[in-house]
Amino acid sequence: MTEPRLHYAIGDVHGEAAKLHDLHAAIFENWTLAHGGRPMTLVHVGDYVDRGPDSRGVIDQIRALEADAAARDDYAVVNLKGNHEQMMLDAVMNFLSSRWNMWLANGGDATLASYGADISSPPDDAVDADHLAWLRSLPTRHISEDGRLVFVHAGIAPERFPDCPVDVRLWTRSSRFFEDAAWPDRPELDDILVVHGHTPTSGEPELCPRRVNVDTGACYGGPLTAAVIAPGEQVRFLRAD
Repeated sequence: MTEPRLHYAIGDVHGEAAKLHDLHAAIFENWTLAHGGRPMTLVHVGDYVDRGPDSRGVIDQIRALEADAAARDDYAVVNLKGNHEQMMLDAVMNFLSSRWNMWLANGGDATLASYGADISSPPDDAVDADHLAWLRSLPTRHISEDGRLVFVHAGIAPERFPDCPVDVRLWTRSSRFFEDAAWPDRPELDDILVVHGHTPTSGEPELCPRRVNVDTGACYGGPLTAAVIAPGEQVRFLRAD
């Protein structure tokens, strides 16, 4: 019988490359020492860019880990798109437009600085083309093989799951999602756990009966957090300060 997979899910990074480096190290130590290197999937739930000091370095780290996992069979890496990746892509396609200004107002200036550029730089000249192509390729949802774990950046629409619009997956802060005890009685929602970020907490992750929020405000001085989800065990957390 195949052993159920272990999952790690990392919250919003927002350019905090040093914290991401330390959290990756903690995850791989935990995987080896606490879980014997059993098959695992590491999920980044999105928002790699903006606000923090090194968005470019974050993308480089994640892509290097992705390449390492592709050459191995004991772990996989899944990288989801967040709303900040979508804002960045929209801005690049609309230089000096309202979408460009919206991105800059939400931390895009820090992302440009990490590429050695400023807000007057045409984005096609400033940002690595392979980084943009990678961002465009990112999915907006991952569901575990057994269907129980749902990973998204922001959340789901409980009344529509699994057919949630992409905008919901990237942007939702709806009370219908956050109040998981009041989700409708639908078979599609039976026994699922939604793991998400997007809405920063005051520094501690949220562990609710049907959802886990791993955005602990890394770019606001909080830790970068990962949920450790092992079948049959309570969800635990690792952090890098």
